Amino acid sequence: MIEIKNLTFGYKNFPPVFENLSMKIASGGIYGLLGKNGSGKSTLLHLMSGLLTPRSGEIEIGGVNVRDRLPSTLADTFIVPEEFDLPAITMNEYCRINAPFYPNFSADDLVENLKVFNMDPSLNLGFLSMGQKKKAFMCFALACNTRLLLMDEPTNGLDLTSKSEFRRFIASHMDTDRIIVISTHQVHDIERLLDHLILIGDGNPIINCPISRLTERLCFFTGMGEERGENTLFSMPALGGYAHISLRGENDEETELNLESLFDMAMKCPSILTEIFPLNETDENINDEIC
Repeated sequence: MIEIKNLTFGYKNFPPVFENLSMKIASGGIYGLLGKNGSGKSTLLHLMSGLLTPRSGEIEIGGVNVRDRLPSTLADTFIVPEEFDLPAITMNEYCRINAPFYPNFSADDLVENLKVFNMDPSLNLGFLSMGQKKKAFMCFALACNTRLLLMDEPTNGLDLTSKSEFRRFIASHMDTDRIIVISTHQVHDIERLLDHLILIGDGNPIINCPISRLTERLCFFTGMGEERGENTLFSMPALGGYAHISLRGENDEETELNLESLFDMAMKCPSILTEIFPLNETDENINDEIC
């Protein structure tokens, strides 16, 4: 489990990105970390990995403070940043140099991972396109078998086929001990992959709950007109008409999550969602306010 306690962080000469941020992330899930530009998604990933140090507060992974940067914590954490470069060496050589830092690294897993993207361990990392580098680096990251894997915009630079392969690839590597956190603006690339959603606005979480809970309480549907039903919470123009979000009634069938609509609602009407999905998970009252 990851536990964030009263975290405050900011860059020099800028207002704090986070002030007294607190939340928990349980093991055994694929988490989507969403928020508008500048909300601190990448910063939070770097804080979780220990690459940044908070002004105050703590991040604990398995009860150990990340600030201490213990070898056991670093060996069980891997971050795939949005932008990176790789040396002009073969993947085999890259693994020889870097794999010893990760005691659970599996060469067999790496070979199988590369096969998903039709890549070979003898490839030269320096001669790849950005999309190919990202796939190769993700293959290495997953072969390290760390309990915490952080990925920042992992589908940027991937074509449509590779994005589909990415979703299957990530899903096949989940187990009950692993946490995968994916930060992205490409919501359509991950909405069917997620077990859990963390949505951040103005330095604090708006939503931090399982996808199953979202679809248990909300209905997502598209209509030709802007007409709103009694339980409609939010509407926005969409391809083919309007996308609506409503409270789910007792007789309503479960619908698929529309992450784009939910994100838009969270940015414009966060108070409705925090009332329906209280962060302390004890208040079950539902706000009847309509946005």
